[in-house]
Amino acid sequence: MAASSLIHERLSAREIATRERQKSLMLRAWILAGIFFMTLPGTVLGFSNLLAISAHHGLSSLSHAWIEGHGHAQVFGWIGSFVLGIGFYSQPARGRYFLRIPQACFALWVSGVAMRWVGNIYGWHWRLLVPVSAIFEFAAMMLFVKAARHHRLPKQQDAPQNHSPRRRMELWMVSVLLSTAGLASMVTFNLVECLRLAWIGIEPSFPHLLDQKYLVLLGWGFLVPVVWGFSARWLPTLLAIEKPRHRFFAAALMLDVAGVLAGVAGWTITAALLLLFGAIVIVIALRMLERPHGKAKTQGIHPSFPVFARLPYLWLVVAGALTVWAALADQHGGIWGASRHALTVGLAATMVFTIGPRILPHFGGVYRIFSTRLIFASLLLLQAGCALRVASEPLAYEGILRFAWKTLPVSGVFELAGVLLFAANLVLTYAFGKPAVAECGCAEGHSASAA
Repeated sequence: MAASSLIHERLSAREIATRERQKSLMLRAWILAGIFFMTLPGTVLGFSNLLAISAHHGLSSLSHAWIEGHGHAQVFGWIGSFVLGIGFYSQPARGRYFLRIPQACFALWVSGVAMRWVGNIYGWHWRLLVPVSAIFEFAAMMLFVKAARHHRLPKQQDAPQNHSPRRRMELWMVSVLLSTAGLASMVTFNLVECLRLAWIGIEPSFPHLLDQKYLVLLGWGFLVPVVWGFSARWLPTLLAIEKPRHRFFAAALMLDVAGVLAGVAGWTITAALLLLFGAIVIVIALRMLERPHGKAKTQGIHPSFPVFARLPYLWLVVAGALTVWAALADQHGGIWGASRHALTVGLAATMVFTIGPRILPHFGGVYRIFSTRLIFASLLLLQAGCALRVASEPLAYEGILRFAWKTLPVSGVFELAGVLLFAANLVLTYAFGKPAVAECGCAEGHSASAA
């Protein structure tokens, strides 16, 4: 009896280890797909667009569909793939067919983003490809929501002893769920508008005013809360700082939600002020300006990690301030463009480039990142390019300084080089990295809590 019980336990441990390995491989697929969309349809196309804009000193010579194709690949193809992949990885590997939903979601999502790229850039049968791509992305999002419904919440630790423990959702999880709601709203918005374009549109691009509302939802409704949530989850441990201030964090979330709703409603100045206040409050909530109480965890990554981990929140405040300036004074799109770039590249991309090398190799079953020097080089290039772009765009577009048109392509070169180094570092990590050795007994619990 004892021998059979021991064999059963060993088989269970082996099965858990196998499932964790399968989850890691699935996450690698999500990450590699995100890297592809980040690099080719995203950054390379964005650089090509920037060269055309700089050469003609404006947007008049460039199809708006190309700009949307670049943005869609960056947010849906890159950040969206990373978020969905980590979301699936964080769920316990239970059930006989636990991989089927992630695999179906992956196929639908990647196919949808690829079809949107082809429809936007090449215009090939776009009246068919664009709505079908939106349907695929919507279906993938619904599969993710279905899987996430069964994700267990942590139990309340401070419940009275004479009562059964209640489930309590931590604020970082609230922020991540808000970002998931933002992503779902974004996917739904995209579906409705793509169907409308296929029926009565002239080209596969959203009308300007509608696109402005969509971008508020995309940036402040999805990217911002997901970065806040993962920052609250990981940065206190990695930076050796205190946990976030609960009331300030909640206030920042309410300001952000109110700002997004105001922006979608068309109350531009009100939305801009709310978003700026939310950006300032979250810096206080996450204690980004406070001194650490210990030594930051930089093992396996570059020693500059603590500096780069705080920079996204400087960019967040810059994005909020530029949003207010744009709402009051923008005439030709330059200030709006700078504010969005500070948000997407300064906040979101910098945070991914900083935390990604710390967590993505381990989640993908690899011991550590391939090169710490490449981490530093990619981040340095990204910051240089983003700073030059954000500074030059309002000066060039608004006719303040003509020479700024010449610095815009230089910013694109820096950012493209940074993206290529980051992509190469992750690809080399998964191709040649040393496999991580995890104890079978805690593998499932770790993956469920890590993300």
